[in-house]
Amino acid sequence: MANIVAIVGRPNVGKSTLFNRLTDSRKAIVDAVAGVTRDRHYGKSEWNGLEFSVIDTGGYVHGSEDVFEGEIRKQVQLAIDEANVILFVVDVTDGITDDDKIVANLLRKGKKKVFLVSNKVDNGDRESLSGEFYGLGLGEVFNVSAISGSGTGDLLDAVVDVLDKEAKPEELDIPKFAIVGRPNVGKSSTVNALLGKVQNIVTPIAGTTRDSINTRYTAFGHDFLLIDTAGIRKKSKVEEDLEFYSVMRSIRAIEDCDVCILLIDATLGMESQDLNIFHLAEKNRKGIVIVVNKWDLVEKDTNSTKEYEEKIRERIAPFRDVPIVFTSALTKQRILKAIEVAEKVNINRTKAIKTRELNDVMLDIIEKHPPSAIKGKYVKIKFINQLPTHAPTFAFYANLPQYITESYIRFLENRLREQFDFTGVPIQLFMRKK
Repeated sequence: MANIVAIVGRPNVGKSTLFNRLTDSRKAIVDAVAGVTRDRHYGKSEWNGLEFSVIDTGGYVHGSEDVFEGEIRKQVQLAIDEANVILFVVDVTDGITDDDKIVANLLRKGKKKVFLVSNKVDNGDRESLSGEFYGLGLGEVFNVSAISGSGTGDLLDAVVDVLDKEAKPEELDIPKFAIVGRPNVGKSSTVNALLGKVQNIVTPIAGTTRDSINTRYTAFGHDFLLIDTAGIRKKSKVEEDLEFYSVMRSIRAIEDCDVCILLIDATLGMESQDLNIFHLAEKNRKGIVIVVNKWDLVEKDTNSTKEYEEKIRERIAPFRDVPIVFTSALTKQRILKAIEVAEKVNINRTKAIKTRELNDVMLDIIEKHPPSAIKGKYVKIKFINQLPTHAPTFAFYANLPQYITESYIRFLENRLREQFDFTGVPIQLFMRKK
């Protein structure tokens, strides 16, 4: 089992800043608004040659009526359950608060190793104020300044000292599927329907998931990493700085994944923002599966699915060779089907065609349907090979590659798709001089 360190505490004590310091990243959103980190957020850290995972949690608030606070408490509990070691962060400028006492009581009941971290200690005066935290009954207090990094070395020395030195970080050579889409199409609900438990916060408020969350899925013979991303909004609607970070993170999730599962709302259809996300995935040459969620809310007749599908294909043309699955996260209808299709798309994306087979099939098609002669000159394609890239890319070698038209290149792409099944995968063709 890998070593996991969870950072917990009430809002605004600097947990996300400490997370960024430990993971040497800007992964967690840092902002002076309480409750910014709503879901658990994962990162990697290494100290003294030992690698471990770090979880940044939402702030723990007791008795708050905010719709998110109750959910954040659950997230903290989940992180405590998952972690080997817990960093309980308190704010030296505030001293002990009632919420700190509640978190301390929760941690004392558990059997996990807890390090009490007094944050914002950036001068000698504040160091003496930290003595108050011994009153929480959790042992030694570590003075740090997450912003400057002061004191974090001593903290990390103590943390790695109690971690399992034999634990090997999991090498995840498994596909990564990112669930992407506009806010409120049901991304987190889809993840929860798959996992069979409430892993992510689900509320009917647009923009709830601000950070991307990775979950390993190993049920029913499947094994992949599921990335639930923040909803991507139109730029004009990104008013808070937070929204900007969320959009950037969603874009990074698309760039980092193998297959994008693009969720659209069945009651709204394929809107322009859905199309933008689709083209972003296509541009990054990722596998794509379109999942029409909330299909249970749509009135249907015999041809409903076929007509709906055709409308989508018209919108996404010319790249129409994309699987479309109709689901309901609420009833769990066809959720597993969407995953099976994503796995098939991933196989297509990593497919390598033998050069001989490629030439036997495609040169025969080209001979029967050659490129048009231009200015009395005949174009002859003599050889084809697949290039060693992360997504299917083919080079066609010809005597006059500059005369091969866009429409003929599209013809070649369609024949490649028919013959070798590249459903759901953008493919690239290059015409080169032989």
